[in-house]
Amino acid sequence: MKNLIERFSGLVKSSLSGFDRIVFKGFILPLMSAGEVLRFCRNRGILNKDYKSWMMTQTKDIIGHADQYAKDNCGDGIIALPTWRIRKETVAHERQQQKQMTSGLIGVWSCLEAGSSYRARYCAATGYPQLQNYQTRCNHLCFYFDDPELGFMNIRLQTWFPYHLQVCLNGLEWLRRSLEQEGIAFQVKGNKFLHIGDYEKAQQFLDRQLDVRFAERMNSFLPAVFPAMPDILGPYFSYYWTLWQSEWATDLIFTSPDKLAGLMDSLLHHAHITGTSTAVLRYLDRPLTQAGNPYQRSTDEVVTRMTGFNDGIRLRHWVDQNSVKLYNEQNVLRVETTINDPGKFRVFRHKQGQPEQEPKQRLPLRKGVADIPLRAAVSQQVNNRFMEDLATLQDATPVRDFISDMTKPAVKAGRRFRALDPTGKDLEILQAISRPSFRISGFTNKMLRELLSGTGSGARQTDKQLSARISRFLRLLRAHGIIRKIPRQNRYQVTTKGVKLTNMLNAFLAASTENLLKMAA
Repeated sequence: MKNLIERFSGLVKSSLSGFDRIVFKGFILPLMSAGEVLRFCRNRGILNKDYKSWMMTQTKDIIGHADQYAKDNCGDGIIALPTWRIRKETVAHERQQQKQMTSGLIGVWSCLEAGSSYRARYCAATGYPQLQNYQTRCNHLCFYFDDPELGFMNIRLQTWFPYHLQVCLNGLEWLRRSLEQEGIAFQVKGNKFLHIGDYEKAQQFLDRQLDVRFAERMNSFLPAVFPAMPDILGPYFSYYWTLWQSEWATDLIFTSPDKLAGLMDSLLHHAHITGTSTAVLRYLDRPLTQAGNPYQRSTDEVVTRMTGFNDGIRLRHWVDQNSVKLYNEQNVLRVETTINDPGKFRVFRHKQGQPEQEPKQRLPLRKGVADIPLRAAVSQQVNNRFMEDLATLQDATPVRDFISDMTKPAVKAGRRFRALDPTGKDLEILQAISRPSFRISGFTNKMLRELLSGTGSGARQTDKQLSARISRFLRLLRAHGIIRKIPRQNRYQVTTKGVKLTNMLNAFLAASTENLLKMAA
């Protein structure tokens, strides 16, 4: 990360690293197996044949408590949604703006969603019904808050036994509330801080989030969202909390959106070219041989996606369920690691129940909240590895040395090809192949025709003429090593040499005459 900041030292105001979206899930471990649920029902005097009616009675009580809580705290009862496809976060934000709510409960919404529960099924071996776990769709209650300490957040409660809970927080929303309480000025858009009056203090707030006792903090929500828990389950059951999903963001805050926008094409090109499968495996801490290659027995699946995001493009590298991504918004460049499967990472920690004085061992990272500081450290290491490769974008090779070969005729397989004219007749097509959307799956003659048919010289040519012209140009670029043909396909990809040329060309055309004269002096 330091190298990337130094690379843009004159453009970056500061940086922030901390949790973005974090999703906790709570389970009552003794009720996660059918055998333990049978024992629970026997102790409560609930017959298997009466289990469903007992459960539906408890569900009715849970919904009744939630409806009254909503009426007491935000003026309206539970709002039913017709489908789970409706984005509840957007609905909650709209309601918050309409009601001008600044703190407290925003609303409670109900919806049928996927869940896990138990049902009584006839068992031929025993001759009577037995409880079995199954996947179903049942009513869930979604509580949305703008918490005085944690900011915008939500809690989802499954109203059917065994009452799974999900709590979704945002570390940057949490930071917003901390800055407000300290009276530190800031400018924010969504979850991006465009400016903060005291960046050092802001980073301290983010660091303090790792010291919170998250299990106690999650349990503090239970009296509000699940007040009937002691009556339904008794006083001896409690939730086991896991960090189900985490997003750890490192933001570089530039002096202006224009300064960052001028760099994004080059950064995306560079991130894609350097993001080979072995590089992505290295980013996400997967095992490699001493030669830097994946093991033959490796089953890791590497996927790179480049998609539109806000006004720009987002590049994301996946290894199975974990990923690292790069995108920008306004004057913020964000690198973010998402962990859904922490067991893919290994850390030095004690085993469960191991005495503290014994040496730590290299073991898989766990989902439990006890490993949250370790998860934060692992996520930052992923971000750092990715940003170290981004920092190599700078190339000290003089332009005259780089383009000297391309501005001379090339010979390939005994055939002579003319020199390139990057700022003249070849400029139009060179700019076309530099599009970030071509970096993943490549491009074809047809794609280039669609781009060029209505502009420049392409507007004066028929489709057949333009196709022939592009075919000749593709052969020329292959001869100079600017592109390569994808095997067994009529597709082409820009090589590393081609990326350098297009990056240099875009930077040259975007630079002012004054800056170029200063550099040449």
